[in-house]
Amino acid sequence: MSEIAENWQALRLRIARAEAMADRAPGSVRLLAVSKTKPAAAVRAAYAAGQRAFGENYVQEGLGKIAELADLAGPELEWHFIGPLQSNKTRDVAEHFHWVHSVEREKIARRLAEQRPSALPPLQLCLQVNIDDEDSKAGCSLAELPALVTTVLALPRLRLRGLMCIPRPGNGAAFTALAKTRQDLLASIPGLSPETFDTLSMGMSDDLEVAVAAGSTMVRIGTALFGARDYPAD
Repeated sequence: MSEIAENWQALRLRIARAEAMADRAPGSVRLLAVSKTKPAAAVRAAYAAGQRAFGENYVQEGLGKIAELADLAGPELEWHFIGPLQSNKTRDVAEHFHWVHSVEREKIARRLAEQRPSALPPLQLCLQVNIDDEDSKAGCSLAELPALVTTVLALPRLRLRGLMCIPRPGNGAAFTALAKTRQDLLASIPGLSPETFDTLSMGMSDDLEVAVAAGSTMVRIGTALFGARDYPAD
């Protein structure tokens, strides 16, 4: 068994234990494997172990892996874009990814809707929330969020699935705040339902248990699965 396969099995057990500790239903939390900076061979190894959803932060890197791993394409394989998204990259994402977790403004949402091919299923969207309200962080503010939700709901070829956040390290309260924000939106915005607006993308390798306890439905795990990331030297 490969090291990645061993890590994957350990992560599945870790998530299952976190679900049990939080009195969550078994299987209620999905594992999104964050494969940024890792080669396609690592994705292939994780796929062989049983992983089916992969997250990429950089458009060109993700497109390269999608092309290289085209033989794996099927109804179960999902590519999630989770990094900052610029206007000049929206077409590539709209045409090749299944999910986007990092929509933070109306302009990006509209471009994704316009550029999503009609032959493909709707693009699944999470809105990124700057839950810590830090100037240096990406994401829309809590004050801006209801208007963005209403706008996205009206756009064609998109399906609004939920919210995403990247809180500062150690701020577990941010996960609880995002879960409450989802509930507040469900109670106040017509057209939202818990059956479709069902995703809280939050929690990473170091804090997945805290995120699951707060209500996460999808944890984004890179290091604990693939090992430390290899960034190119300057």
